Amino acid sequence: MTVPLIDRPDSPLVADLHPSPNIEPRRPGFVPSMLLLHYTGLPTVERALDVLSRPDCKVSCHYVVDETGRIIQMVAEEARAWHAGLSSWAGETDINSASIGIEIQNPGHTLGYPDFPATQMQAVAALSRDILGRHEIPPERVLAHSDVALGRKIDPGEKFDWAWLAAQGVGHWVAPAPLDEGDEGWPPGTERPEILHARAALAAYGYGVETEGGLDAHLQTAVRAFQLHFRQARCDGRLDSSTLDTLSRLTAARARDGVRIA
Repeated sequence: MTVPLIDRPDSPLVADLHPSPNIEPRRPGFVPSMLLLHYTGLPTVERALDVLSRPDCKVSCHYVVDETGRIIQMVAEEARAWHAGLSSWAGETDINSASIGIEIQNPGHTLGYPDFPATQMQAVAALSRDILGRHEIPPERVLAHSDVALGRKIDPGEKFDWAWLAAQGVGHWVAPAPLDEGDEGWPPGTERPEILHARAALAAYGYGVETEGGLDAHLQTAVRAFQLHFRQARCDGRLDSSTLDTLSRLTAARARDGVRIA
């Protein structure tokens, strides 16, 4: 089955269409149940649009938001775009079939990593609300690329304002616990009840970690991904008291507010 190139926008917020041929049908039984936010990691939006629409690059996304807040749609929401790569969440490994992907123009960490402009963030919020209004995507499944691609991706990174976005009605959030600069966390190899609690909480939320084991390199990678989204003051993979407190309150808020874990 072939999927036609997009010829009309799914959202009234779209300013331009830039069709990408890097698409295919979603796997049978899959509908959008996740919103995944990225940064482009490329110097200009023009370069990003070129890469995301070249057959030899084999990547695409549903939407691109440039620095001015202009929204470009590349793939119809009904189609499977190629934006997540090797990734997983809550046991699901075909994230492309389960998600809608928004690429936010930002050159990324290797090219200076500037702040995300307010006009761009406002456009991301508006587009996200529009998407969420048309699909049954729960708040805890508005995610960063770094959440689902542990150790492989770090975007949109520690400068992306998830707290502000949640205040606009997009995503799940609790205020992070204050960081104690003197708390360096438990050392690698630690095995104690707090480590098991962190493993269980991360796995229940959706991160790809085992519930048994000590503080190994993979758990530290997952902790860093959690920090990039939910405790951005220091994103070093250390399981410190601030991170553990934030994680505990996030899962408690999920239970209290009835946030669904898929």
